[in-house]
Amino acid sequence: MRSLQETASGHSVGTSDVEKKHLGESERAAKGVFVETVRQVSGSGAAMAMHDQIAISVGIEIVTGELPEGSALPTEAEAVELHGVSRTVYREAIRALVGKGLVSSRKKAGTRVNPRREWSLLDPDVLSWMFSAKPTKAAVQSLFELRLIVEPSAAALAALRRTDEQVSLMRDALVDMERHGLRKAAGREADGKFHSVILEATRNDFLRALTKPISTAIRWTTLLKFSSGRQPRDPMKLHRDLLTAIADGNPVQAHEVSMQLLQQAREDTEVMIT
Repeated sequence: MRSLQETASGHSVGTSDVEKKHLGESERAAKGVFVETVRQVSGSGAAMAMHDQIAISVGIEIVTGELPEGSALPTEAEAVELHGVSRTVYREAIRALVGKGLVSSRKKAGTRVNPRREWSLLDPDVLSWMFSAKPTKAAVQSLFELRLIVEPSAAALAALRRTDEQVSLMRDALVDMERHGLRKAAGREADGKFHSVILEATRNDFLRALTKPISTAIRWTTLLKFSSGRQPRDPMKLHRDLLTAIADGNPVQAHEVSMQLLQQAREDTEVMIT
């Protein structure tokens, strides 16, 4: 396990000080610089509590495989010295990781990394940590398989149940996407808003519960698409077509366009990790 200072400095993701100076936003996504992860998770790294910082640091080491499944974390005494924090702070960090299914903590056995099948993979924090380093092709494929199962059907349902206000919100989001572009944080935020409104428009509480993980997945896969410096295909026309289908109350067309949009995003993202 690395100390909090090493993680915060960027060394936990293998980026030298010289590299960090010259990396652009898209390349930072590929390198998985810790500061970018903190920004996406908390929105305010400077004000983040110490236990949150430690949870993120250890969480990243777990989901990226640096701390393998079944491995033991340092003892509490060792961890306190390593991170330079109190026992109370460290225990709070471990409780957060336990809550996400990443570790189990027992008095005599200590704290160990759980099998991957026990992780809360749809937790927005866990998703963000997975993308803090270049994710595996299998992880990206699995994530898009989930999106392909959920989002086209949600779009069809939204076409039947959306309100005029929701259509207006989607239209505003598209305007912001076109104004800022997906390379910029504001454009990615608008993209997330667009897809969040679709889930909200389904009026299905279980689908609405997927809003945060889906939005997190969209944000990070979009960052990944731009990570190599290549120019992925422009998704704006398909977004406009999706809006039109939902606004027109056409569930069949909404389902079809959503499938096309996701297939394009999947292909463009997978190119970056081959």
